[in-house]
Amino acid sequence: MAYLVRDKFQRLRSMMNEKLKRHWAACEALSMGRGGIAAVALATGLSRTTIRKGIREVQQLYPNLADQAVPQRVRGAGGGRRPLTEHDQTLQSDLKLLVDPVTRGEPNSALLWTCKSTRALAKELSRLGHDVSYRTVARLLFDLGFSLQANRKTREGSQHPDRNAQFQYIDQQVRRFRRRGQPVISVDAKKRELVGDFKNGGREWQPKGQPEPVRMHDFRDKTLGVAIPYGVYDLTQNQGWVSVGIDHNTAQFATESIRHWWNRMGAQTYPHARELLITADAGSSNGIRCRLWKLCLQQLADELGLTITVCHFPPGTSKWNKIEHRMFCHITENWRGRPLVSRAVIVNLIGDTTTEQGLTIHAELDNNLYENGIKVSDEDLETVQLKQHKFHGDWNYNIFPT
Repeated sequence: MAYLVRDKFQRLRSMMNEKLKRHWAACEALSMGRGGIAAVALATGLSRTTIRKGIREVQQLYPNLADQAVPQRVRGAGGGRRPLTEHDQTLQSDLKLLVDPVTRGEPNSALLWTCKSTRALAKELSRLGHDVSYRTVARLLFDLGFSLQANRKTREGSQHPDRNAQFQYIDQQVRRFRRRGQPVISVDAKKRELVGDFKNGGREWQPKGQPEPVRMHDFRDKTLGVAIPYGVYDLTQNQGWVSVGIDHNTAQFATESIRHWWNRMGAQTYPHARELLITADAGSSNGIRCRLWKLCLQQLADELGLTITVCHFPPGTSKWNKIEHRMFCHITENWRGRPLVSRAVIVNLIGDTTTEQGLTIHAELDNNLYENGIKVSDEDLETVQLKQHKFHGDWNYNIFPT
C-alpha cells in the first residue's frame, strides 16, 4: 500500500501545488482508515501536521464525503481496561503520602534520603503491596496535580527591620538628584571570571554536532589569570562603564573605576555637576564597613571637586541594585556560551552589549595592580570629611571635598 501511494505521489507531485498536495494526501489517508496518516506521511515525506490540516480542509469542503471516509468507532463507549485506581482503592492516597513534602520526612519512610523519582516511588509502592509500574506512577502524579519542579530562590533569610524604609530612602535621594540634574550612578563588581578556554554557562548557535571545545576542569591558568569587571551604571542616561581588572577587587580599584567613568563619560554628560550620588551594595570593596572605600572616596571628592553622597542597599539585598538587572544581566546574556579566552575578548563582549532600550557600555582593561588587605588607621579615617544622614547614617552619608 505504501509503495502505491509513493508511486502515485511521485507521478502527480509536479502537477500539484501545495494545497492540492495536502488535499490529495488527506484523501489517501482517509481512504486507508486507521494508520493512514502515518503511512501517507512515510510514503510522501509530508509531515503529519500537514496531512491533518488537509483532512480538516477536506472535511469542511466535502462534509458528506469525509463522513463516509472516516472509519466508525469499533469499541463501544466506556470500553477498555478499567483504571488501576478503581481496583486498588488506596493506591492514590498512598502515593500522595509518599510525595507530600511533610510526610516524606517521616522516620519510617524509605524515601527519607532518596530522590522522589517515579521508579523510586514505584518501588516503595510495591513494598506497600501495590502492583504498579513507574509509568503508571508518572500518570497518577500528573492526575494529582504534581509536576517536576526546580528549586526557586525566593527566601532572603532574616530581613533588617528598616529594609523597605531604606529602599524608599534611596528612591527619594535618586529622585532629588535627578530633579536637580545631578549624576546618579549604581556601582558593583561582577563575579571574577577565569580567562581561558573554560566552559561558560548558556548556549549559542553552532553547527550541529560541533560544540565549542573547552577544558574539562576549571583550574585557573597562571598565565592568563582572571578578569574582574567593575561596573558603573548611569541611571539617568542608561549608559555604563566597565573597568576590567586583572588583580584584586579592592576599594582602590572601585574608586579608580568611578574616576575613569567620570573622566571619560560623566564630566562630559554633567558639565555643571556639583554632587554625585552613588548607590552601592553593603559589602565587598564598596561595603559599609570598608574604611579604605571611604578614604578613597575622599581622595576622589577632592580631585573632582564634588560632594559625594553614598546610599548602601541593606545587607542581603544586592540583587535590587539597579546595575544588576539593567546592565550586568545583559552582559551575561551577550557572552553566554562563549569561552572567555582572553581579556581582550572579555572587553569586546562587554563593550558590544546593547539593548533595545538604548543601553550602551564602554569597557576598558585596567592593568594596574591593587594591593589587597590595606589597613586604614583611625587617624587616616578622621581626615575623611564624612557626614552621616539622620536616617541610618551607617548606610547613608556625604563626603565633602576638603
